Amino acid sequence: MIKRLSKVQTIALGFFLIIVAGTILLMLPIASRDGHSTGFLNALFTATSSTCVTGLVVVDTYTNWTLFGQVVIIGLIQIGGLGFITIGMFFSVFLKRKIGLKERNLIQESVNTLQISGMVRLVKKIVCYSIIFEGIGALLLMVRFIPRFGWLKGIWYGIFHSISAFCNAGFDLMGQFEPYASLTMYYDDILINVVIMALIVIGGIGFIVWDDISKNKWHVKKYMLHTKIVLSMTAVLILGGALCFYLFERNNLLLGMDTQGQVLSSFFGSVTPRTAGFNTTDTGAYTEATRMLTVILMFIGGSPGSTAGGIKTTTMLVILLYVWSNLRNKKGLNIFGRRLDEDAIKKAGTVFFINLILATSCVTIMCALETVPLSDIMMEIFSAIGTVGISTGITRDITVVSKYILILLMYCGRIGSMSFALSFMEKKKSNPVQLPVERITIG
Repeated sequence: MIKRLSKVQTIALGFFLIIVAGTILLMLPIASRDGHSTGFLNALFTATSSTCVTGLVVVDTYTNWTLFGQVVIIGLIQIGGLGFITIGMFFSVFLKRKIGLKERNLIQESVNTLQISGMVRLVKKIVCYSIIFEGIGALLLMVRFIPRFGWLKGIWYGIFHSISAFCNAGFDLMGQFEPYASLTMYYDDILINVVIMALIVIGGIGFIVWDDISKNKWHVKKYMLHTKIVLSMTAVLILGGALCFYLFERNNLLLGMDTQGQVLSSFFGSVTPRTAGFNTTDTGAYTEATRMLTVILMFIGGSPGSTAGGIKTTTMLVILLYVWSNLRNKKGLNIFGRRLDEDAIKKAGTVFFINLILATSCVTIMCALETVPLSDIMMEIFSAIGTVGISTGITRDITVVSKYILILLMYCGRIGSMSFALSFMEKKKSNPVQLPVERITIG
């Protein structure tokens, strides 16, 4: 039966089994600080949020989970961030096992790369670069954490937050000071802010981009079109998001901060909604404009083949180019001296509307179930489907049904909503006979 599964179905089943295993481990009494077994729903929610690198929590990570529980969570984050297939293939290569065509196809689907050649080399690069980036990030974070928490806890905090940031998860251990506070105590700390933001961006631009940059170095003209689009969109979203955050919050959360605090908070508020989940300012106190900005950034997310979620930067750009091209009555989508193929346009439109319809449908359902403001529910839903983790604080107080809705959205967001839908459909041969064409009025 397993051999008959498609690539998408194999990936979906794999993530499901990892979530199940994580749920069982987190339900063990050794995982909870009170020595009692955590309930099934809370364990399932946490395991799903960890594996899908989301960051939404129903219990505070530090105050509820023991060191064992924290290790399970960060392990699930690492597996979910890099992809269980990537990690599995790396160990197969390390053990010098032969990688067949089926395994290479799975890797290609998992990391969303454009070609099947060079898969083994790409897997090695993904794992090695991940270890390097997470290691450097951990060492830099230890500079702050060791003096404050001591050697053992400082080292662990550095490792935990580095992996969580690089994998765009957003889990933190700062609950020992104030539960659910995230990194608010470090809102004006240059080192913490820059390291966390750098890890988020590096993890979110995608493995394909890493590979391209490593091969062509600073020769930008040699970059693939994909790399140019990802880097351009990432820069625009970060700078544009930071400017909007400052304008929307300058008389609210940023009021009273010095220039350094305002600049760091603005950039952090722009970077983290693109699937990271950390926060250095009180998200529950956001203005309505900032909440809408955050929802948009969460919906877009990171880039294909990365640790990030969302519809992806490339999808958003293709949609914008398509609209702009139609407004100008031009054929084809041209950018950076290249024309995009029709398949890219069709896939972008499908991904965009599946995610939008799924999100808005769940917002409507939660509005019927909960008695909280619409903006709070929108933040929660788009945070789940974008695997972000930003919340206004309602996650732990919503109804059981709403929590299961968020679990499903996090799962769909990680494997891809379109992929999730395709996993239930059988591939059928297309019918060569087409129906007659008849025109209709649009607009």
